[in-house]
Amino acid sequence: MTLNFEIMSEQQILAIADPIMDNLMDASTQLDHARHVRDFTERLKTIVTLDYFQCICQQYQTEKGYFTTRIPVSVFRRSDSAALVWKQAFTKAPGEFVAEMVLVHRDGRYLVDHVMVF
Repeated sequence: MTLNFEIMSEQQILAIADPIMDNLMDASTQLDHARHVRDFTERLKTIVTLDYFQCICQQYQTEKGYFTTRIPVSVFRRSDSAALVWKQAFTKAPGEFVAEMVLVHRDGRYLVDHVMVF
């Protein structure tokens, strides 16, 4: 049986996605690639290599600092995935940024198929 995100509430989806995003952000702050990609789909793991991860982390930490407050903005539900958007703040960069994630369910696990902060 395939899980249908459309029948889940926003609160249910956020309860799954928030801890995953917490781990992603903490692992990137700690420069821990293995922990950062542990909840990624195979597709995303092939994109976020160790070298790519280190380059991106160095860039955002230099320019923006570290992640601080993250506030949910919206959850977009589809039958096979959910796209989540948060308002994100950093320690050095003023203003509001967007954190987004596409959450899927594969082989009994919730996984990240896309994630970005901009």
